[in-house]
Amino acid sequence: MRCCYSPRLSKIWPKIWLMTDERMGDALLPSIAALPRGSGVVFRHYQMADRKALFDAVKRLTKARRMILIVAGHERMARAWQANGSHSRSLRRPNGVRTAPVHSFRERLAAERAGADLLFVSPLFATRSHAGAPALGRVRFAAMVRGAKCPVIALGGMSRQRFASVRGLGVYGWAAIDSLTV
Repeated sequence: MRCCYSPRLSKIWPKIWLMTDERMGDALLPSIAALPRGSGVVFRHYQMADRKALFDAVKRLTKARRMILIVAGHERMARAWQANGSHSRSLRRPNGVRTAPVHSFRERLAAERAGADLLFVSPLFATRSHAGAPALGRVRFAAMVRGAKCPVIALGGMSRQRFASVRGLGVYGWAAIDSLTV
């Protein structure tokens, strides 16, 4: 198993991540353009009929802005689409950046064993993306990420202000949809 966390290497990972989805509509590209240079984008848009064409447009923009572009899906897709990596529970082959969605302590351990580079832990707070789903809250979130071997990206109801308020919980960065959509 490769080591996935190093304070020295953590400086290369973006601290701000935009999680895309279909409800962004025409705001997708302007939202990416509004992100600070060096941010990260996790391209989801699962239901798009022409997902690849939209991905290519996003790829051109993220490349010009020196951002990391991760595709949600299998690592084979990430390689074929020439993404910087993949966002998936099934991290099999080391190829590019590997991020993993984490909703429980068990999933965190599995992602670390699989060699994830970043853990997207959610939902920290209530979120429109999963309306009605119980949020972890600060205490459960902190317990879940304590001792993590990979940098933790907080997701779920996140904003710049909320990120500032949870930095002491072991959070490296944050990701959002709504608060990063222009």
